[in-house]
Amino acid sequence: MARGKTKKWLRAHLSDDFVKQANQQGFRSRAAYKLLEIHQKDQLLKNCKMVVDLGCAPGSWSQLARIHAPRARILGVDILDMTPLEKVEFIRGDFTAQSTFDAIVKSLGNQRADLVMSDMAPNITGIRHADQARSVALAELALELAENIIAPGGAFLVKVFHGAGVDEFKKQLADRFGSVKVRKPKASKLQSSEHYLLARNFYLV
Repeated sequence: MARGKTKKWLRAHLSDDFVKQANQQGFRSRAAYKLLEIHQKDQLLKNCKMVVDLGCAPGSWSQLARIHAPRARILGVDILDMTPLEKVEFIRGDFTAQSTFDAIVKSLGNQRADLVMSDMAPNITGIRHADQARSVALAELALELAENIIAPGGAFLVKVFHGAGVDEFKKQLADRFGSVKVRKPKASKLQSSEHYLLARNFYLV
C-alpha cells in the first residue's frame, strides 16, 4: 500500500467509532461488535458448552465468546500467533492441514462443538473477483472442518463476500443445517461486500 493511502487508511481507522469503542472496552479489534450484534439478534452463544473460533487472531471473537458463554470451553485456531487469552485454548496452525485438524480433534476429545465460527478472509490481492472466489473457497474449507466437529443441532457462522459461488455455498449449508440466515452487522463497513452466513441445527450424517 502506498504511503499516502496508508496514512488515509490509518486516519479513517482511528476515527472509526467501533475502533474507539473496542479500545475503550478492551476488545482486541472492532470485529468483536460484528459477533456481538449477531449474538444479540440470534442468541448465538447462549447455552454453548464448546466453541471453536477459526482464524481467531487477534482474539476479539474469542474474547466476546468468553463473556457471553462463560461456562463454555473456547478453542481458538489460527495460522498466526495470538497473545494468550485467559480461559481460551489456542492451537497455532493452518486449519486445512491434517496436523492441525488432528490437533483440534484431539483437543475436543469426546466433545463436539456447539458453535464453529469463522471471521477469516483470504489475503487480499485487490483483484475483486479473485478475492471473492478465494473467500468462498475458504468458507467451504471451514465448513468441511466444521462438519467433522459440530454437535447435532449445533451452529456454524462464517464470513463470505458477495459474488459468484455464494448461492451455491448457501445451498451446501442448507443441505446440512435446518436453517441458513444472512447477517450484515453494523460494524461491517457499508463499502465492504462482506456478510455472514449463520447456519443452525446441524444434521449429523
